[in-house]
Amino acid sequence: MLQALSVAQLAWAVGVLLAAYLVRGITGFGSGLIGIPLLALILPVSVVVPMIGLLDLLASFGHGLHHRRAIAWHELLPLLPFTVAGMALALYLFKTADSELLRRLLGGFVLLYALHALIGRVPGGRVSRRWAVPAGGLGGLVNPLFGTGGPFFVIYLQARGLDRLAFRATVAALFLIDGSVRVSGYAVSGFYPADVLILATAALPLMIAAMYAGGHIHTNLSHEHFRQAIGMVLIGSGLALLLRH
Repeated sequence: MLQALSVAQLAWAVGVLLAAYLVRGITGFGSGLIGIPLLALILPVSVVVPMIGLLDLLASFGHGLHHRRAIAWHELLPLLPFTVAGMALALYLFKTADSELLRRLLGGFVLLYALHALIGRVPGGRVSRRWAVPAGGLGGLVNPLFGTGGPFFVIYLQARGLDRLAFRATVAALFLIDGSVRVSGYAVSGFYPADVLILATAALPLMIAAMYAGGHIHTNLSHEHFRQAIGMVLIGSGLALLLRH
């Protein structure tokens, strides 16, 4: 598959991977939101999503293990049953749905999230743990399909009032558990042929370098402005996915 890409497409892929994992190194999440829609402009969704899923799983090991003592298990465990149920349905749809339909659905989802990033607000106060049902279910459903279900988990855990360290550790642990199940499902369903594994192996040094750099970047950009900048990028990629022929 690498041989089928032009020099310009290879340069695009390298730039996207570096940007996606630089953001993840800074924030602890967001690589799928940036990497998947932009890589889907040059590669099939059925290739991009499993590849980024494998890279994200490897990235989650570092974040999750480093801050494991700060994980808020009492907030994490209620999400898991509903996440697994959503993932089971999503893996079936990912295997049976047409790749063109998946691309258009991905474009629509990315646009919706981009609008939320630009104008949406995290709920004020501390929401009920009952919201773990839709947050876990929707995150589990969207993640295997598009590799970008993290916003549902992030919004829920933010609204549960976790402090910054507990939030980052809990999100990383959730991504590690979710990613392990998701990648296992992709593997069982046959989405890791040799060419996808070669692409993931080629991307691994870029991921490591970008995350290392991101982990050492201290930015004065506020969370609100950072979220809005990501939203603008995602609007462009979402529209490109929907309008591409």
